[in-house]
Order: sequence, then C-alpha cells, then structure tokens
Amino acid sequence: MASYCTEEHSQPRSPSYHLFFKNVAGHYISPFHDIPLKVDSTEENGIPTKRARNDEYENLFNMVVEVPRWTNAKMEIATKEPLNPIKQDRKDGKLQYVANIFPHKGYIWNCSALPQTWEDPHRKDKSTDCCGDNDPIDVCEIGSKVLSCGEVIPVKILGILALIDQGETDWKIIAINVNDPEASKFHIDDVKKYKPGYLKATLNWFRFYNVPEGKPENQFAFNGEFKNKCTNVHISDSPFHCTQEKARSIVELVSSSPNQENNTEDQVWHFLGK
Repeated sequence: MASYCTEEHSQPRSPSYHLFFKNVAGHYISPFHDIPLKVDSTEENGIPTKRARNDEYENLFNMVVEVPRWTNAKMEIATKEPLNPIKQDRKDGKLQYVANIFPHKGYIWNCSALPQTWEDPHRKDKSTDCCGDNDPIDVCEIGSKVLSCGEVIPVKILGILALIDQGETDWKIIAINVNDPEASKFHIDDVKKYKPGYLKATLNWFRFYNVPEGKPENQFAFNGEFKNKCTNVHISDSPFHCTQEKARSIVELVSSSPNQENNTEDQVWHFLGK
C-alpha cells in the first residue's frame, strides 16, 4: 500500500497554516488529485493491510483525514489552491470553528475526504433534489482511534447518509479504519449494536451543527435513514499536471509566519433545548 507524509507550514490556528503532502519519493503531491480513491489490493501479495484477509475487504478506499475527532477547527482540503494543501476554513477573514453542541465536543468522528471525488454544484442529485456542495465526498470514520490531520487511511465503507446542508447535497460516508480491531465485525446495522447511540448522535449533530450560527436546521433525504452501502461516487479526473520544480515553488511561497489566532469558540457549549 502506498505511503504518504505531510509537511507543515506555519503553526496550527494560524491564518497562514498549510499542510502539504509528499509521496514516498519525497515529491509534492495533491491529496485531491494524486492519491488514488481505491486501495491497490494487488500490492503486498494481494493483502492491502494486515486485516484484509477475506472477501469482505475486497473494496477498500483511501480517505484523507481533515479533522481529528473531538477537535473544532474546520480543516479542509483547499480544492482551489495549487497542490490542494489542508488548511483551516476562513469566512470574512476569520478562522472557522465548529460549535460544541451539548453533550458533544467538536466533531464526533474523524472527519475525512475521499480523494478524486467531487460533488457537482451544477448537477441536481436525484435522491436529494439538490446540487452538490462543490467539495470532495466526506467520510465520518467511527473507529476507536483518534487520527491525525493529514493521515491517509484505508477504510471499509459501512453506509451512507444523505445530508442536505443549507440546500446543498452533502453525502456523508460512514466508514471504519480497516486496521481498527473491530473493523471485521462492522456493517452499518452493527453500529447500533456495538456503538449504541452513535448513529442517532450523528444524525442530530448534522441536523443542528449550523444552528448556533443562526442558520436553520439541516434536512436529510430518505428521512434521515442510513443506507447500508455506497453504490457509487462521482470521480473527477485531475485537469492539470504540476512538475516538482513548480510544486516546490508553490510551497515556498506559503508564508511561514508563526502568528497564532486565539479562539474561545471551542470552549463554549451550546444548549439547544431539544
């Protein structure tokens, strides 16, 4: 299985923070375009990971971790920037954090993205009757380990939730790290058995997470039902090629300023009364 590493520029919670990616050869790559969607199961004698030993793991997918569980900073792949580093979302010049909605602290899963996927903002989804959000497809990884921003993890897909976020289609893949000790026993219906309350909490989290900002509750297709598997995704081929010389110049242009922006929002709890 391919290996990747990351390179930080500036400090977390700094407006100039960027997390760039390199492959095993030390060449800069894009986590959006260059990391394959599917894990190459032909490597390592046909065994993609130490636990992939039966037909259940025939289809494994790579995910790129953007936000570790229990954290608040809205980190995401910068799809409009060269090399697509991970950086913190900004609005009106201010770094963005997700609110704490009691009893939850930050994001309640390892929030990630499927590389080489894209939700088309010009195409109306038949299931949601809304167009896509112009971002990669999101993954909610529910394994036992808190992962790190920038990790590339092979996952087993369990199911999918059709979120309609402020009028945009925003599919949420429910998945588990294939190397998690419990991965072999999980399907979407098993989550209720082994992690009681997790799917209900997930539904409520996505329904209410925008409310502290004064926005309305989000909606769902299929009445908020978790479907037991994802049958397809929209794959967008990378439209450009970048030489390593150009890649290095892009990285060097990013400010290495250590300025850190103070934030108190991740210490505030919101009680919604529902």
